[in-house]
Amino acid sequence: MLTILGFAMIATFLVLIMMKKMSPIAALVLIPALFCVLVGQGAKLGDYVIEGVGTLAPTAAMLMFAIVYFGVMIDVGLFDPIVRGILRFCKADPMRIVVGTALLAAIVSLDGDGSTTFMITVSAMYPLYKRLKMSLVVMTGVAATANGVMNTLPWGGPTARAATALKVDAADIFVPMIPALAVGLLAVILLACVLGRRERKRLGVLTLDEALVTEPETVLVGTGGGDRLTKAPKSGVTGGTGGADAAGADDEDDDEEFKGLDPDRSTLRPKLYWFNAGLTVALLAAMILELMPIPVLFLLGAALALTVNFPHMPDQRARIAAHADNVLNVSGMVFAAAVFTGVLTGTGMVEHMADWLVGAIPDAMGPHMAVVTGVLSLPLTYFMSNDGFYFGVLPVLAEAGAAHGVSPLEVARASIVGQPLHMSSPLVPAVYVLVGMAKVEFGDHTRFTVKWAVLTSLVVLGAGILFGII
Repeated sequence: MLTILGFAMIATFLVLIMMKKMSPIAALVLIPALFCVLVGQGAKLGDYVIEGVGTLAPTAAMLMFAIVYFGVMIDVGLFDPIVRGILRFCKADPMRIVVGTALLAAIVSLDGDGSTTFMITVSAMYPLYKRLKMSLVVMTGVAATANGVMNTLPWGGPTARAATALKVDAADIFVPMIPALAVGLLAVILLACVLGRRERKRLGVLTLDEALVTEPETVLVGTGGGDRLTKAPKSGVTGGTGGADAAGADDEDDDEEFKGLDPDRSTLRPKLYWFNAGLTVALLAAMILELMPIPVLFLLGAALALTVNFPHMPDQRARIAAHADNVLNVSGMVFAAAVFTGVLTGTGMVEHMADWLVGAIPDAMGPHMAVVTGVLSLPLTYFMSNDGFYFGVLPVLAEAGAAHGVSPLEVARASIVGQPLHMSSPLVPAVYVLVGMAKVEFGDHTRFTVKWAVLTSLVVLGAGILFGII
């Protein structure tokens, strides 16, 4: 019964947010509360929620101070050179912009933190997408999928969890998987090319200078040939590609001016560039070396960045206020997700769902347990936290594989192929940073991204099998 109710709760949540019948934060709170009552454990709801909040509180704190820290770094111009390089490559060509989104997300993902990646990527690319009337779900989908592939880095989390759970070396998991992951990243870039060509066909191409001088009261409309753009009144917006593919492209703020990272903004601190760069490198190095808990590192980093770059109290207050919306939205979503995960775990739904899935595997599949693990990693890491999958389910799968002579290392390598899909899971706090900053509905992002993320994960799995890694 708990198995059925667990799947029913997840399905209800996804259907309601994808149909936009409830906001994600309301659905994350009310649906698990209802199902907690249905399983007869309503009296324990408070305990489950407090336990879930306690589990996710460090993540919420990390996101709060990470948003402030990287928001300040963006304000003072630390990432301007990277952004200028990407924008020069893009040249206001929709295809190049989408490919640039994938490249920027992949590069920034080297720090191992999804929230950081999404903050920098959206801050850099959002103005271009808005100015050229491009689909914002294309941006969020490509960024999330690229980050998912890079999330397999040993310091990103999943690989370290798999190594810990199966008592193997993280390097022995990751290094052999590099060719398969490289194919996965190439697949994301090819996906970006395909989606970008669709956007180019829909909108056409401008030079960046032309995009900058286009009047805000006009909308750029493709001429059909894909080589030029003409101007039309806002009432004549092109119909787009339909469905979720064009969601967010022509919504609010249609007359928003192209501002981007203003090269003359008052918050720039060019004389402190190398201090900020050194501070950021030191912060990332401390994260990788695990010198302190990540929330503490970001708390210290944010305080130091604010104090040095904005020594006057009014300026500090202004910077904090400038990023307050993102902080509140993301932290609120994380604590709402704590209700969902708390009920899912506390009632035993997760454990029963995992046991049912493992028990449903035929004995004949035992010798192919690595491939089975790779396939199961897609739905399980989407519907469960990484901790739940790697520490709860993976050891059982590895034990079943060992009985048929399958190496734990093969099972561990296969377990990370679902990360491109995992990064769009409603249980991943970073995804709320992405959709919040991009002003995209979570349901629109989910409808658009899931199919491409599944395809990317299967490409990584197929490459791993082809190369004999899995």
